[in-house]
Amino acid sequence: MRRLVFFCIAAVMAASAVAADWNGNERAILATLRLSQLPPVPADPSNRVEGKPQAVALGRQLFFDPRLSSNGKVSCASCHDPKQQFQDGRAVGQGVGTGIRRTMPVTGSGYSAFLFWDGRKDSLWAQALGPLEDAAEHGGNRLAFARVVQQHYRNEYEALFGLLPDLRKLPSDASPLGTPQQQAAWQAMDKASQQEVSRVFANIGKALAAYEKTLQFKASRLDRYIDGVLAGDKSAEQLLTVSEKNGLRLFIGAGRCVTCHAGPMLTDQQFHNTGIAPHGPMPQVLGRRAGIAKVLADEFNCLGPFSDAKPEQCGELRFIADGPALEGAYKTPSLRNVALRPPYMHAGQVGSLAEVVAHYRAAPKAKIGKSELERLKLGEQDVRDMAAFLATLSAPDQFPATQPPSR
Repeated sequence: MRRLVFFCIAAVMAASAVAADWNGNERAILATLRLSQLPPVPADPSNRVEGKPQAVALGRQLFFDPRLSSNGKVSCASCHDPKQQFQDGRAVGQGVGTGIRRTMPVTGSGYSAFLFWDGRKDSLWAQALGPLEDAAEHGGNRLAFARVVQQHYRNEYEALFGLLPDLRKLPSDASPLGTPQQQAAWQAMDKASQQEVSRVFANIGKALAAYEKTLQFKASRLDRYIDGVLAGDKSAEQLLTVSEKNGLRLFIGAGRCVTCHAGPMLTDQQFHNTGIAPHGPMPQVLGRRAGIAKVLADEFNCLGPFSDAKPEQCGELRFIADGPALEGAYKTPSLRNVALRPPYMHAGQVGSLAEVVAHYRAAPKAKIGKSELERLKLGEQDVRDMAAFLATLSAPDQFPATQPPSR
């Protein structure tokens, strides 16, 4: 019996030693995944107020304000709930209606050149505007939003952006993207008034972006483990189980996950077709291919009239890549806190992390476009180990002190 116990202990110790025996190439990759290697959030030249405390404060108030919706019940925080990693835990978003895509967390989104699953917006402030006028999300209209600002945030707004336009002679509701009645009211307005109201609308997005850009990830168990390994701290080995270490080895090796889920944010910020079953009406299922057309035509893009950037500062938009390979391609999401926010993929098509890994192992053919995946030679235990590893990327106490502001 004692011999059996000794054998079991020796086997566990050997397995642990093997799991922790990282070679030079693996250690180099591990070093790039640490959150401590994340550079400062890049400045957005199209938003001149993003770094101002007053803009952050105004944006925080607007983020939690349900008056920015058609029914007075939906705020940005309704779908981007601080208590749920700034997302909602649903397969598809639920605002005044039901959407067709999964709610993406806004945490760390300031590092993204293109926003939404299909990249149809090229800045955080432009992204913030999309849901406000979307019929299934906030369902509002830009003239009504301008009136909310006028009635409740005039002083804060004018301190940042200058005087609000005179809205007294304008209709109560009007928008180029609203109901037929709202569109007709918008078309009846003169061009100067349309421009003034749209600028207020754009500035709402810029304030929201200023707040959202402050939302950053905290270090996870994986970060602490890698820091310890690279520093030669043997006590760090206790931070991950043998299964989690094997999952990490597969993640950066045979699983090829790090090809797209790279760097401190664990995403390449690009768009890939991974053969996930399509969801929603055409042409939305075309993913990035449809998103490119939308971002180029967007009046709120970096080159548009409401941007604070010079044309030469809009390189991402000016040299955007397109092509049939992007059909059915969706954005690579960050894997930080991923275990805390099922379901997965762009419309919640997959329920668990084990199922996600199993999908990548099987590499099914895409129904839209061509999948980039190749079948992986992974066993069932490998799938379980990789799913276990993904749980090490969480920082559960991410936003314990985030509360809605008093109005």
